[in-house]
Amino acid sequence: MKYSFRNHQNLLHFRFESARYKEVNLIGACSIVSVLNVAKDIEIPFIFGGDGATLLIPPILLESSKSAMIATQRMSIRSFQLQLRIGIIPVKDVLSHVEVNIAKLRISDNYSQAIVRGGGITYATDLLKDPQTTERYQVIDDRRILDEDFSGLECRWQDLPSPHGETVSLIILATKSTESENDRIYRQAIVQIRQIYGGDLAMQPVTSKGLRLSLAAQQLQHEAKVFSSNRSLWHRWLYIWRTRITNLLGMFLMAIKYRHPLLNWGDFKTIVAESTDHQKFDDTLRMVIAGNTQQREKLQSYLVQQFLADHLVYGIHVSDRALMTCLVFERHGRQVHFIDGADGGYAIAAKKLKHRARKSV
Repeated sequence: MKYSFRNHQNLLHFRFESARYKEVNLIGACSIVSVLNVAKDIEIPFIFGGDGATLLIPPILLESSKSAMIATQRMSIRSFQLQLRIGIIPVKDVLSHVEVNIAKLRISDNYSQAIVRGGGITYATDLLKDPQTTERYQVIDDRRILDEDFSGLECRWQDLPSPHGETVSLIILATKSTESENDRIYRQAIVQIRQIYGGDLAMQPVTSKGLRLSLAAQQLQHEAKVFSSNRSLWHRWLYIWRTRITNLLGMFLMAIKYRHPLLNWGDFKTIVAESTDHQKFDDTLRMVIAGNTQQREKLQSYLVQQFLADHLVYGIHVSDRALMTCLVFERHGRQVHFIDGADGGYAIAAKKLKHRARKSV
């Protein structure tokens, strides 16, 4: 089903340049949740890309979204010493050159995912990066006193080891001149990937068996830094210990499969696993796939063949585990869990894709 987004007239885009991938993932999720919190009941399409993300916002939310992003930018610098670049691009500036087509895909009862095609996201990203246009669209901190609201953000699960040995972060960009040709290339690629890996369930990087809450301070400190950026080190450690207690309680309730009319903790890991964004489309096909070495070699053979035939360019990064950053608005309801490969994931895959794109010109 297509979104009806005639009123969504601005593309809000952010991106990092950093090798601290887990922290970058977390701040990317903060950027999304900060805008969703000001939007409240207004549905906002968004795409998380690992080291960047894009949201479509209506004019009524323009100023509040800008304030939310500036607050996120300040938190990123204070707590992580990472610079977050923000841009707001009017959709009319994009539509004069390319299309922005949006669809809504229901992933689970608790999460519906935006699918964006037509070239608009790519064009908007280029406008923000181009030295000739970046000043027109980049958001600059105006030094106002701002509130920050990251409620819903969680970073409490351990890294997810691949159930089959490897976790692959994959980005594919079809390169034909017409949308129909590119659609055919993407469909063919998806069919090939499913055949190689044995279907969607077999290549799912997040399984209920693999989900384990963390008690490690090193893991929990990232979330603590977000929520204590304006407070003392003592407050940060208090937050970590409070989160440990919460996680211990969650482990116990899941272990005994505690149930009452509103909550069923026995199903909680299944709810999480079913609400991930490990497959998505934002002018490129993005996937995080669990598999083995032989399967990945078959995938690379297919991709090389398609690249040499000038059908597509691609980037691929291999790790042994996935990272998960969560937005949980209702413990047993509305939520989304952002998935990326460890040790660089989508960010490194994107660099490899760009390198191949330059070679193919």
